[in-house]
Amino acid sequence: MARLRPTVADLLALRGKRQVAKLRVTTLEEAEAAERAGIGMLSVPPALIAEPAFRDAAPTAFAVTGLEYGHYVTAEDYLRAAFLVRQQSSDAVYCAASLATIRRLRDEGIPVVSHVGLIPSHRTWTGGFKAVGKTFETAWQVWQQVKALEEAGAFAAEIEVVPEEVATAISRRTSLFMISMGAGGGCDAQYLFADDVLGAHDGHYPRHAKVYRNFRGEYERLQKERVAAFSEYNADVVNGAFPAPNQLVTIAGDELGRFLKALDAI
Repeated sequence: MARLRPTVADLLALRGKRQVAKLRVTTLEEAEAAERAGIGMLSVPPALIAEPAFRDAAPTAFAVTGLEYGHYVTAEDYLRAAFLVRQQSSDAVYCAASLATIRRLRDEGIPVVSHVGLIPSHRTWTGGFKAVGKTFETAWQVWQQVKALEEAGAFAAEIEVVPEEVATAISRRTSLFMISMGAGGGCDAQYLFADDVLGAHDGHYPRHAKVYRNFRGEYERLQKERVAAFSEYNADVVNGAFPAPNQLVTIAGDELGRFLKALDAI
């Protein structure tokens, strides 16, 4: 039976039944690979959802387009961007802006995924890139953030780098679809970035990430092969080995003779 693209209602109906895998993808190749792997949710940048080929690559994935904090200012900015990406086949938008902005989006029927715990764009308020919710006071603040998002009309929230026990307790007591990023297995979905899963960079890998492949090593190997191929080509040009006869087109002898004779008559 063919897989169908889930709706918000479908995702909410899965709460407490099974976990959903979510990936951040930035290319059509990653989107297609995620689709073929059966990944249920994708986080995508606006440029990717705008690609006409996106739904060919990922026809059944629930796509959340990131309206990144700081790229937009007013509620109208977010609203215009949200309507655009929805027209381009986005199923929901990510918004870490104010509760008033989230309400405005929800009032127009736009499904919103927001964020609690470690919110990178707001990290200065919680002490930088560090866990949130390790004390009673900070855990209670995360709970209050979740309740505020419920009231504002979000349907889901990423919960990032929060102790598993706290995230699990919150997930059991909220109507939101809770998406764990380093917050344990008691939520409704697990979220990783494709770059981390693929081992595609030589920067910092978060503790909550799991690296499944070594694309960085493959990139380095391919770069060495690229340099070697370019070097061989350069040497062939310098030494006269390129172009060889099999890289050339030919002209019949009589046609060449006529051409050369015409040139000599100039």
